[in-house]
Amino acid sequence: MAKKKFSKEWIQQHINDPYVKMAQQKGYRARAAFKLSEILDTEKLMRPGDTVIDLGSAPGSWSQVARERLVASGGVINGRIIALDMLPMEPVAGVEFIQGDFREDAVLEQLKNMLGGAQVDLVISDMAPNLSGVGSADSARIQHVCDLALDFACGHLKPDGALIVKAFHGSGFSQIVESFKRHFQKVVERKPKASRDKSSETFLVGRRLKQ
Repeated sequence: MAKKKFSKEWIQQHINDPYVKMAQQKGYRARAAFKLSEILDTEKLMRPGDTVIDLGSAPGSWSQVARERLVASGGVINGRIIALDMLPMEPVAGVEFIQGDFREDAVLEQLKNMLGGAQVDLVISDMAPNLSGVGSADSARIQHVCDLALDFACGHLKPDGALIVKAFHGSGFSQIVESFKRHFQKVVERKPKASRDKSSETFLVGRRLKQ
């Protein structure tokens, strides 16, 4: 995840942030949960029976949202959620977790065995690189993380599947969008209400892979 400088101003903003308060009330591990919820509602994505992959899942708020969407009566998940992260993640009920780097063959093999060769309906990625503050280097890192998620999705999605990734407006953003458009029939940009106004983060949604 991106490093933040915890200034007094930032801490004050964080404490007073309505989404932080709502996340605490609802038991979400991060305010990012509301970003995914809004995108899923707007795009009408994630339905009972779906198989969902959560890339860079820790601390787990997006997996929590996915669980809420797929859980049936009796607390059983109607579908499947597999989360991956290099960092450890506290368990989320019904969510399968692989700790490791999905660029590594051993991790991909583990995922392949879990899926039994099946393709997935939705890949979600809230991954962000550690940023240095040097514009050109940071844009390259952001583009690299988005490319990783895109490559992963192209190898695992059903033809009518979808990918949601976090990107950032600025140098290199148009190249990321173009890359998405090469692989998906429909690409949209989303800036959820829970994204801070000062933040340049923008989520890209790609739907239906090009053959």
